[in-house]
Amino acid sequence: MRVIAVSGSASGIGAAVRARLERAGDEVIGVDLRDAEVTADLSDPAGRAAAVAAVGARSGGRLDGVVVCAGVGPHVEPWSTVVSLNFFGAQALLAGLRDALVRGRDGAAVAISSNSSRLPGADGPLADACLTGDEDGARRIALELDGHRTYAGAKLALARWVRREAPAWARDGVRLNAVAPGAVRTPLLDGGLAHPVYGPAIRGFPIPTGGFGTPEQVAAVVAFLLGPDAAFCAGSVVFVDGGSDAMLRPDEY
Repeated sequence: MRVIAVSGSASGIGAAVRARLERAGDEVIGVDLRDAEVTADLSDPAGRAAAVAAVGARSGGRLDGVVVCAGVGPHVEPWSTVVSLNFFGAQALLAGLRDALVRGRDGAAVAISSNSSRLPGADGPLADACLTGDEDGARRIALELDGHRTYAGAKLALARWVRREAPAWARDGVRLNAVAPGAVRTPLLDGGLAHPVYGPAIRGFPIPTGGFGTPEQVAAVVAFLLGPDAAFCAGSVVFVDGGSDAMLRPDEY
């Protein structure tokens, strides 16, 4: 039986990942604001440290997998919270649990990025500040932007962090990958759909396969990346978005 920590386990993609893993016989240590084995606020440095310590204690310092799903959408204000949770919360949990993964069995970690990381406005000073570890600076930049560019920039930074870290993690025996979902029917998406500005933009975004995705469809890819069939995957960013990114950028891969 594997022991896998999942942040954002109480709802959305995190809940779907948890359910799929538990059906397969894995033990899941959930991390969330509520309804989880470890309750912590990952948007706050003290909460991140507490979460790492609590997961370490519950797992006995050995983990076979980590999945970071906790996040909020571009409609959530202040936008500085988007940065602190979606990038710094995810990055701190992964980095803090790395040693436990090294001590585990065939360790693997998956970060949830987003296909919005490839949209115009994502690449810029905010992503740069995230990747240099300047949380205060990134939060200040977010307040000068808007929800879309803040969300996209934080998710781009997370995907880049995964790519940059993956080779060193692989040398330590741990595979680090990311999944980039598109519009998936979760509470996060529902909040965006209810927004007067973001709602119409989300509904108008092209999805070649038709309709929004489901958390279970993303969870299936996460489960694959955690498993032995993905043993040669390291530093991959897998788009699960119904073909949206392929439609918009057919010559990029």
